[in-house]
Amino acid sequence: MPTVKECTVNFWWDNEASVWIATSKDVYGLVLEHESFDVLLNRVRLAIPELLSFESQFDGDISLDYAVSRKDKLALNG
Repeated sequence: MPTVKECTVNFWWDNEASVWIATSKDVYGLVLEHESFDVLLNRVRLAIPELLSFESQFDGDISLDYAVSRKDKLALNG
């Protein structure tokens, strides 16, 4: 039976840099950023198998759980 590696990827919006950032405690070395969330998500999907291959001889399936956070500040005039 194939092994399944469970990974949580955290995405958050950096207002100052105007980019999405992706990191994971489950995948050593995963730190990516991009202006577009969709582009970043695709980059994450490509990077994780490669990073895990450096970490060990892992060759099973990977289950990804995404946690997304973005905070906005709205000014109400009135």
